[in-house]
Amino acid sequence: MSGFNFDVITLFPKAFELINNLGVITRALDKKLIDVNLHDLREYGEGSYRQVDDKPYGGGAGMVLKPEPIYKAYESIRKSSKSKTLLMTPQGKILKQKDLARWSTLDQIIIICGQYEGFDERIRCLADEEISLGDYVLSGGEIPAISIINGLTRLLPGTLGDPDSLIDESHNSPLLEYPQYTRPLTFKDMKVPDILVSGNHEEIKSWRRKKSFERTLERRSDLISNENYKKSPQSKRIIKENNQFMKFRIGNGYDIHRLVEDRDLIIGGVKLNHPENLGLDGHSDADVLSHSIMDALLGALSLGDIGKYFPPSDEKWKNADSLFLLSKVIDLIRQDGWEINNIDSVLVAERPKIMPHVKLMKKNISEILNIDENLIGIKATTNEKLGPEGREEGISCHSVVLLEKNEF
Repeated sequence: MSGFNFDVITLFPKAFELINNLGVITRALDKKLIDVNLHDLREYGEGSYRQVDDKPYGGGAGMVLKPEPIYKAYESIRKSSKSKTLLMTPQGKILKQKDLARWSTLDQIIIICGQYEGFDERIRCLADEEISLGDYVLSGGEIPAISIINGLTRLLPGTLGDPDSLIDESHNSPLLEYPQYTRPLTFKDMKVPDILVSGNHEEIKSWRRKKSFERTLERRSDLISNENYKKSPQSKRIIKENNQFMKFRIGNGYDIHRLVEDRDLIIGGVKLNHPENLGLDGHSDADVLSHSIMDALLGALSLGDIGKYFPPSDEKWKNADSLFLLSKVIDLIRQDGWEINNIDSVLVAERPKIMPHVKLMKKNISEILNIDENLIGIKATTNEKLGPEGREEGISCHSVVLLEKNEF
């Protein structure tokens, strides 16, 4: 044997005439990198009619391939020491790129093509592996066999003019391939992304990784969600890229402060009047609305909480304006390339009434964050006399923020 040998047992050998016009595969045949040997199953049929099928025992529709002709055809094939036999069947394992790469280290692949309603169960023991192209049924195994010959041949040394073209292809890694463009620069008002003509190879590489990840999430999220893959070393790299390229991040924030005497009651930068002249106790001005938004912003990017950046042990922040602290947090968020998509906050207080002041609170926060007031939701509720808020021991706030990553 020379080169890589494909031996195919089939009822329709003419179906494989297609490979003589498949470019790369045809060149591999001409260069004797591969040899495709077709074994016509009909020649091994029984009787004067060369019978290869029969009715199934137990009844049922259709005909079933008999075991004798397939065994005879199989036994006529000269086997290499580095050979595997594949059975084409809808019941087989779904073909993956890694399978082709694994088989490319062999010298020979024997392919048995099924037909009709199936084949006698006793044929299965001939196969090392059972393979399917997907969760659908074809009229025979010839198309899957051609697919395997095509995909495997491309991986053999000397087949492709540029071996590097294999490296970034879809399914060589858990990510799909990034979008590709060529001339002209603009076609039907569709322009090639500026980054690809910038000449900045590092930014181009980063853009391609980002697009590969986005495309995989959108089209084939199953490639990076199966349990086996989660345990693999590549998963850690994808998780890292996920954190880097994820377009949206959600953060939750919560804060509660005690109501005490001799303190101002400031919420959302607005000074309120409590019926009992109570205010919120804290190292800063204890603005629970601003604090919960800050914690939500920091939490969305796993940056910790406000205590990390404005510790109560630091006198610098004593009685600090929380809106000023919020301005520092949003600067940190934007330095990392993120913008606020929207904010939703719920204040929980028995007294005083919050709703009359919501409009001014939204105005104050929108000015500090430099976003439209319509992107800020503030609601107020009581705890129906339950819990610390209901007993007027304190006031709390829950906030949720949605961050969106800036495009390059």
